[in-house]
Amino acid sequence: MSLKTVCFALFLVFHSCWVSGQAQDGVSLLVLGVAQDAGYPQLNCYKPHCQAGWDDANKRKFATSLALIDMQSKQKFLFEATPDIRQQMYQLHQQAPDGIFEFAGVFLTHGHMGHYTGLMHMGREAAGTQNVPVYVMPRFKNYLEMNGPWSQLVSLNNIKLMPLKNKQPVKISAQLSITPFTVPHRDEFTETVGYQIKGPNKTALFIPDIDKWQKWEEDIIEAIGKVDFALLDATFFANGEIPNRDMTEIPHPFVEESMALFKDLPTDEKNKITFIHFNHSNPLIDQASSAAGTVSKNGFRVAYRGMQLDL
Repeated sequence: MSLKTVCFALFLVFHSCWVSGQAQDGVSLLVLGVAQDAGYPQLNCYKPHCQAGWDDANKRKFATSLALIDMQSKQKFLFEATPDIRQQMYQLHQQAPDGIFEFAGVFLTHGHMGHYTGLMHMGREAAGTQNVPVYVMPRFKNYLEMNGPWSQLVSLNNIKLMPLKNKQPVKISAQLSITPFTVPHRDEFTETVGYQIKGPNKTALFIPDIDKWQKWEEDIIEAIGKVDFALLDATFFANGEIPNRDMTEIPHPFVEESMALFKDLPTDEKNKITFIHFNHSNPLIDQASSAAGTVSKNGFRVAYRGMQLDL
């Protein structure tokens, strides 16, 4: 038996002891990425705010994604299949190793590049997976079935499309329920949804993309009141952030707008809110920025890779 085999066997033993001794029944939500679709730094951006990421690999950020780890069922799930899925799946493997945990599915929010194109790594040119459950809304299901190269993933059974319905919960394990809900966004190819993720003890809200809170048929403040954690769209910090773009063509709630909307919430309600999905131009991409300090001072949180929430 090789040294590598012995070391891996010992790792499995120690990991199993940790699971049985500390968190055998727990569910955790793990942040795998915090950036907007194109990551950080972005293509062709060599301005000072991007150059820091080119100069220092430790400052680079992956596109927004979450993992859900169920210790009881020994299953793990992914929210969003980003262009950074290779590194993100490795991070998830480190927390919930293959061979111990089943990769039991991917939940997608919508058909913009940072949220589903990582599916390509499941195809025959790459991992060649078999029947990975991919949970999608009706328009999204049709889009994947009818358009290449995604249709090949379906026809070769690399993925298995699992239909979702608006506001209809899906029980994915004995202690986990996921409810999709539609939100207004630029739905060129698919619907856009957020998710309510209900664990055995706590519930999280995940809305990485929405046009404006006021355009949603639901009241975001009421939605926050029903959960324990709320990971919310913070693509741009303020209007005018991208001087060469008409920002009405890419509407999102500015962080300044969101903080103003939530300013009168009690402290414990503000503490539920974690901003996520930062464009490369958003100063929150840097945890040490004065903007991040302002968010914290106002009672909110800024997401970071590796952040873990117990459900």
